[in-house]
Order: sequence, then C-alpha cells, then structure tokens
Amino acid sequence: MITSRTEPTLVTGPGYATPRAYPAGVPDLRRDELTGRWVIVAPARSARPHTFPPPPDAKDAPADCPFCHGNESLTPPEVHRTGPGDAETPGWRVRVVPNLYPITPGHEVVVLSPDHARSFAQLDDAGAGEVLAVMRDRVRFHLEHGARYVQPLVNHGREAGASLEHPHGQIVPLDVVPPAVQHQLDRYAHAGTDPVDSEAEAAAPTGLDVLTGTAALWCPHAAATPFELRIAHRGRACRFDEATDDEIAAVATTTREGLRRLAAVVGDVPYNLVVHSAPPGTAFHWWIEVQTRVAVVAGFEMGTGIFVNVTPPDLAAQQLREAARS
Repeated sequence: MITSRTEPTLVTGPGYATPRAYPAGVPDLRRDELTGRWVIVAPARSARPHTFPPPPDAKDAPADCPFCHGNESLTPPEVHRTGPGDAETPGWRVRVVPNLYPITPGHEVVVLSPDHARSFAQLDDAGAGEVLAVMRDRVRFHLEHGARYVQPLVNHGREAGASLEHPHGQIVPLDVVPPAVQHQLDRYAHAGTDPVDSEAEAAAPTGLDVLTGTAALWCPHAAATPFELRIAHRGRACRFDEATDDEIAAVATTTREGLRRLAAVVGDVPYNLVVHSAPPGTAFHWWIEVQTRVAVVAGFEMGTGIFVNVTPPDLAAQQLREAARS
C-alpha cells in the first residue's frame, strides 16, 4: 500500500546544489489527465546510488558522419532542405533524407543543423523555429499523400534511442491511428474543455510553471520522468500540421529555452522530444512532451505500467525557473 510519511526526505543528485529536505507526503500515486497514465512520485528513491547516470562526454565529429556538411553523398538523396545550394551539396541549414533503416515506408530523418555538436537546445531562436517548421511541413506532406497519422520526434542521446550522435529528428508516417493517440483523442473529446490549456493555466498556481507567454512551458503534476517538460501554444487549438508560422516559432523558441535550462540544471542528459497531435478531421490542441532518460525503467514499470519518478515536478519546475539566472 502507498502511504504518506510526515518526516522530510533528503533529496540529492545532479542538479541539486546542496541536499535539501523535501516534505515527504510520498510516495504519491498520481494520474496524468492528458494521457491517462499513472505515476508514483517517490523522491526518497533518488538517494539510491546511480539513479542519475553521468552525462556523456563530448566527442569530435567522425570523418564519416553522414549528417555533417560535405558528407551529403553518404545519405539517400534528400527530399527537402532549407538554405542555399543545390541538392546533395553543402549550404543547407536543415536537411531531410529518407531513413536507411525505416520503421515504416516514408520514414525520414531531419538533420537539425550542419553542426555535429549543436543540439536543439543550442540552436538560436530562428534555427529552432526553422527545424520545427520543416517538421510540420513534412508531416503535412505525408498526410496529404495518404498517411493516417505522422509522428514527429527527436531522440537525443543513445539512451533515448539515437543511433547517430549528430542531432537529428524523425518523421514517421503510419497507415493507422496508433492506440495511444486514439486514447488521447478519446480523453480530449470527453474532457468538455481544452485539457492542454487547462493544464497550462493550472501550472502557475501550483508552482509547476517554468515559462509563460505566447507559448507555455510547465512540468506536469504527474510527470513520468525527472524534469519532464510540456510546451504548448496558448489560445488557438489546432493540429500540428495546421499550426501557423508564428505559432511554430513561439513553441520552438520556448522549447529551445526549456531544453537549455534542462541542460543547465542536470547536464546534457538524453531525452525524447515528442510532438502530440491528431489525425486529419479531428479537433485537438497539439503540444510537445520532453521526457528525460536519466532513470532506468525497470521491472515494476514493465509489470504495472506505472512509472516511478524520483524528482517532484514542483521542485523540478522551481529549479528550471531559477536556471534563467545561469
């Protein structure tokens, strides 16, 4: 049985400047209203050794990196690019090529920049907006050519599923609407309100807000992983493929700043960035989820489907707000 305790728990680890007492009304079982998943927030478990792995060492770009400038011949012929130059030549800023090892037909790789060491967090605002706009345009392209659903994502770091070090995203078209997407659509339809806007608005009064403005960034109450982030444009609800350039730019800038703060607090940790949207013909409010891969998913999670998060979301949000000063 999950019970509450009254004594404080010392929470330590990378990202915590000094050990601090956290009121231990935990472990605390929570349900996430956007996805329906269940999470146990258990900060006392952060005292276990090796909860957070060390950040990876920076490496120089290998000469044969297929995503670096000058190595365009090492990829399949590009299907899209921004920036000057002819196809298959240097000069591009964002480049899209077919994936050599596709999950589905049409699976594409979006190379975020020619710089081997420049992650999404290290792009400038214009570069981040350009990357997200390219991803939107490729999603729209595949939907217009018969895909039922298209999943845009960025896997950052080997532990998050990236097979190549050079920062890149992926566009994965599907002939079906995935069960997890349908589950979110059902929850959205039965909410009676816009659950994304509702969660963003509730973040500030509960101390879960990180950035407010045209696009909001917050840590969800039932975060499944330490320092999980959510980002959404305020106001107009739409699908990702319907987003305007201004909406894309606002969300991209906020996402980039959130990832910069994440790196400032816990280092260059692996993460998955996933765009949540909907298939054509449905109402939705697209949003971005960033889940870190700093904790191990073990047997309990596999057996129960309940995630265990050792970092209280309000504490994560506080540290990310404070990171603005760094």
